[in-house]
Formats: sequence, C-alpha cells, structure tokens
Amino acid sequence: MEAVRLNKYLASCGVCSRRDADKLIEEGVVLVNGKTAQAGMKVSDADVVTVRGKTLHAPQDHVVLAYYKPKGVVCTERDAHAERIVTKEIGYPRRVTYAGRLDKDSEGLLLLTDDGALIDAMMRGRHGHEKEYIVKSDRKWEETAIANMRAGVYLEELTQTTRPCKIEQIGDKTLKMTLTQGLNRQIRRMCKTQGYEIKNLKRTRVINIELGDLKPGEYRELTEAERTALYRFCGLEG
Repeated sequence: MEAVRLNKYLASCGVCSRRDADKLIEEGVVLVNGKTAQAGMKVSDADVVTVRGKTLHAPQDHVVLAYYKPKGVVCTERDAHAERIVTKEIGYPRRVTYAGRLDKDSEGLLLLTDDGALIDAMMRGRHGHEKEYIVKSDRKWEETAIANMRAGVYLEELTQTTRPCKIEQIGDKTLKMTLTQGLNRQIRRMCKTQGYEIKNLKRTRVINIELGDLKPGEYRELTEAERTALYRFCGLEG
C-alpha cells in the first residue's frame, strides 16, 4: 500500500469516518510506530498503527451489508443509555459502521460497511443520493400539505429549508417519500410543519439497494452486482 493520509487509513480499516478519525488523532489515542500521531501525517504498510492500544489491519476486501433495523434499536455507539445498539444486535464478525443513520423510532434499511471511503461518499449531501421511505401519519393527507413538502419546507429547529423531494400518496394516510438529503429527523420535522404526526416510518431503499424481503433484525451481504453499482453511484471503485 502506498502512503496515504492517516485519517483515510483509519477510515479504510472501518474504525470510523475520516472526520471522526481526525478527532481521534486530536485526542491523542492514535499511535504510529509507538508515537502519538499527528494530523496530516501519512502511513503505509510498513507502519504499525494502533487506536487505544488495538493494532489496525486494513482489510483487503471490504464488506457491505444491508440490514433491517428494527424499531427501538439505535445506531450510535455513543449513547451510553441505549439498551440496543445496531453493531451489537447484528453481531457481525468484522467491525462495520452505518452509513446514514435511522432514529430509534424508525425502522428499515440501513447499510453497514467497513469501508470508510464508501461511508464518506454516501454521507456527502451534495451528491444527492436518494433514500426512499414509507411514511404513515395520524390522519388523512391533504394535497396542499403534500405539495408544500414536495417544494421544500423551512425547519425552524434546524434553520434550514429542505430540498424539493418526490412524494407519492399510496394510501389515505400513507406516503412514499424520496429524499436526497439526510437532516436530523427530517421527515418527522417536515410532516410536523404541516400539522401531521408520524405513526410509522420505514426506509425501503438507499441509492440502488432495496430492503426487499429482509425481516426486522435480518441482514445480508450485497450481491456483486449491487455492490458494483453502489460504488459506481458513489464515484468509487469497489
């Protein structure tokens, strides 16, 4: 392996994203050849890199999983009070990290991988990657409310206006929504601006990957065709 920036190396090992890798380096918990790492430095196969005492080995082949996150399971490992965490629920033998979280009360498709470059590519909002959701509300939808959300609504708590999105009404109280951004609790906030409360929120697609027949708590590795297409959509070679 030719020399690469340390944060990219940490991401490729599945430790975290490049942004979080920079934080670990700043905290002084990353060592290179026994010495505290410095921001911006480069490493290669000849270097020994450790994080909190654990030696890292960059995987030769990355894995990408499609997982049906059930309600009640949280994504982040930083929640000390969480009873159920994705990485513990799935029990995969390699450390994988989510790309685009789902909140505790939502369910559906979550992609997990040990490829930090893929996570970074998927998380960049400017790429406009699609995510599809089935949204069930507390009452019948009015066309005016749907039109408002299609055009974009201002979210006061986040001081942002949402991007225009695709919305198809598939039932009196049910919508299919396709977003190209991932603001915090975005759909719930969008619906709230129109006076609706969400009773159930399920993500059914991320870019080209479908939830399909997966049941809550189940996961599968992507097929070679799915994986190749996903990397291509993200501007990477898989």
